Amino acid sequence: MALSDTFLWGGALAANQAEGGWGEDGRGWVVTDVLRRHPNADNDDFAALHAVTLESIAEAKADPDPTYFPKRRGIDFVHRYREDLALFAEMGFSVLRVSILWSRLYPTGEELEPNEAGVAYYLDLFEEMQRLGIQPLVTLSHFDAPLELAVTRNGWLDRATIGLFERFARTCFEKFGHLVKMWISFNEIDGMERHPFTSGGIIEETVTETSISQACYTALHHQFVAGASVTRLLRELHPDAQMGCMITMLTTYPRTCHPDDVAATRAKERLLYMCSDVQAGGSYSPIVLRQLAEMGVTVPFEEGDAELLRENTADFVSFSYYMSMTESVDPDAERTPGNTVLGVKNPYLGSSEWGWQIDPIGLRISLLDLYDRYRKPLFIVENGLGMRDTVDADGRIRDDYRVEYFRAHFEQMIQAVDEGVDLMGYTSWGPIDLVSSSTSQMSKRYGFIHVDLDDLGNGTLERRRKDSFHWYRQVIESNGSNLN
Repeated sequence: MALSDTFLWGGALAANQAEGGWGEDGRGWVVTDVLRRHPNADNDDFAALHAVTLESIAEAKADPDPTYFPKRRGIDFVHRYREDLALFAEMGFSVLRVSILWSRLYPTGEELEPNEAGVAYYLDLFEEMQRLGIQPLVTLSHFDAPLELAVTRNGWLDRATIGLFERFARTCFEKFGHLVKMWISFNEIDGMERHPFTSGGIIEETVTETSISQACYTALHHQFVAGASVTRLLRELHPDAQMGCMITMLTTYPRTCHPDDVAATRAKERLLYMCSDVQAGGSYSPIVLRQLAEMGVTVPFEEGDAELLRENTADFVSFSYYMSMTESVDPDAERTPGNTVLGVKNPYLGSSEWGWQIDPIGLRISLLDLYDRYRKPLFIVENGLGMRDTVDADGRIRDDYRVEYFRAHFEQMIQAVDEGVDLMGYTSWGPIDLVSSSTSQMSKRYGFIHVDLDDLGNGTLERRRKDSFHWYRQVIESNGSNLN
């Protein structure tokens, strides 16, 4: 069997990692603007690299030098998007996942009217995509809450943030809805407890009246409510549009067949699936609510929440997939980094330089599990390999390792479709090199397109096609039938 003629091929990027333009055209501060690149970034300890305090935020805001704050500059996509879109079109993209920086439209999140310069930028971006035949898949919130909301409201811990987000979403739907027909509410919404500052704008030291776990699940519930609310709004304004949800697919196997390892794996899975269960299924599992209660967490339902969640579920389920891991009750089991997590190492898998284990079959397992669970169309919206690339003397970037990674994952993706999965499309993470979310590095490169920029911001920003660029163009042209 072949992929459907309507299958969407493309790539994905995030405003806070690509756009740059910090301090220009009324753009406000976002949480990632104050994340400093640490000397030990290669360790990929996401929690440590994303820890902030009120003092560190104040120090970062007082420092105008972006050298050690790479997400302020990104790859200058905000000024070079036409050039980059042309390269994506050359590869044959039919879809590009982007996000809208909340603070580019509402600098502090509290304004009553949007920043017109920000509206004009995104309008031009989407019009250019339309001209090139590239459909936008737009994420409303991608680790970029306005910094002011974090400092004054502790972000999503304050239920009033829901109304501010609704105002932002309404502006997006009214200004861009004629050009954008596919939306995602929150990027990797399950990341709240793993990285509460970037995911929820929560500054841990200011959480004094409750536990940090309670704060995270309160904020997560507020995002669930906000996601359902803006889904209802989108359907009112644009009945022909679709709203998806998104989770981090942290596929986990029991480290051994010992029942304790299996039980620990299932408990971890239930908390992951809780996020898609609520958004795609419309309710919390009673078992999960009991599991949370045992953790000392109560979900802060208010009147109307349950009905809102039940009646405004996602149209499709999207997810990121980079790696799998195992789970064990053995405290001495060797652990290795992954996408914002530390997992127990799988001895049967290889790893990237950053320790992320490479598991193409895990992608097929994930697709089958998700589709069997929800029976809704799926969309792979992030998948890729971060590696150090070398520009040879002849100017060529020979990244066969990236081609092999994608080829193996595409084979498994197509096999899952053959087995009955309804898959809308695929967007690789980082079709062009950008600032890493986890380590704030440029040297951890994902793209088919090389950007001449180092970890400290030195370079010409020149774009250069890697060998994988030409291979991916061939894959898209053949709709996945030619992976050679």
